[in-house]
Amino acid sequence: MTHMEEAVVPAETGLGPHGERPAGSELARLTPEVCAEAAMCGFRIAVLLHTQASDWSQRQIAGIGTRLAQAEAHLADIIDCDYRPDLQVAAVERLITARPDAVIAIPVGGTAVADAFRRLSAAGIRLVLLDNVPSGLLPDRDYVSAISADNFRLGQIAAQLLAPHMPREGRVCVAAYNVDYFATAQRDIAFCKWMRRERPDIHLDHIKFEAPGRAGEAVSAYLECGTVPDGFFIVWDEPAVAALPVLATCRPTPSMTTVDLGSAAARALIEGRLLRGVAAQRPFEQGLTAASAAILSLTGRSVPPWIVIPGLAVTKENVAAVYRDVGGTPSAPPRLRE
Repeated sequence: MTHMEEAVVPAETGLGPHGERPAGSELARLTPEVCAEAAMCGFRIAVLLHTQASDWSQRQIAGIGTRLAQAEAHLADIIDCDYRPDLQVAAVERLITARPDAVIAIPVGGTAVADAFRRLSAAGIRLVLLDNVPSGLLPDRDYVSAISADNFRLGQIAAQLLAPHMPREGRVCVAAYNVDYFATAQRDIAFCKWMRRERPDIHLDHIKFEAPGRAGEAVSAYLECGTVPDGFFIVWDEPAVAALPVLATCRPTPSMTTVDLGSAAARALIEGRLLRGVAAQRPFEQGLTAASAAILSLTGRSVPPWIVIPGLAVTKENVAAVYRDVGGTPSAPPRLRE
């Protein structure tokens, strides 16, 4: 069995924000006929992200750009909202004026940006969502489809990877994002449910961070209140990496798992001192699928409302192989090669 075969997690997917059963990405593939039809139209598609600074975002952009090029569609704009709802609302208003044919977006909240995205759709611009659906928005009426990692399953994977490193009657701190955000909330819920079912001996503590770069502050404040826990789960890799310097000072050294396999997380996983496992998304494939959904909708074809990309379980042993897969690249960076 190869490292990639070991990483693939059996299908056990979470439901969508409206209880939708998940569809696979194979239902949003572009045929040569669709690509030829799209090429005649020269569609313009904008991308609206929470940030461009992460490896996850760059892989999404790469996947979107690859698929749009196959359909001879144009990447009209890429907008970074810096995790700020006010900047995203302003960006949506500018896009309504610019009138691209479609927007692929990851909303940075549930309620704060909902009205803006509703106005975008009402203006006749097709909307494809990544991971998060703002409150009150409905498929077909307000957006074409939501293309998501299976965030519920990713939380379960993170728990499964951490559990073998936890002693009996151990303590785990769960660090969650203090924003109304479906994707990270699903990971948090799933991690805790798995632990309570499979490791009821473990005590769970809960903290929240306000921004990815401030996760270390939240962890420091927690550690000042008591003993060092045996483990941490931090809901994605950017805040997890931000907390690593704080955790490195702990004695004894705790174990940690997270979600997303960026380059910094991959290096920490190889070092094997703190980070024991990663539940990896496939952002390049997610980007391919989101762009396909936009093109299919613009050419008059139907798309499932909730499309899920399965996650991968990553350990030190298979990190180089999985890193190549999630990035859509033929080789891993030199420091990650097997």
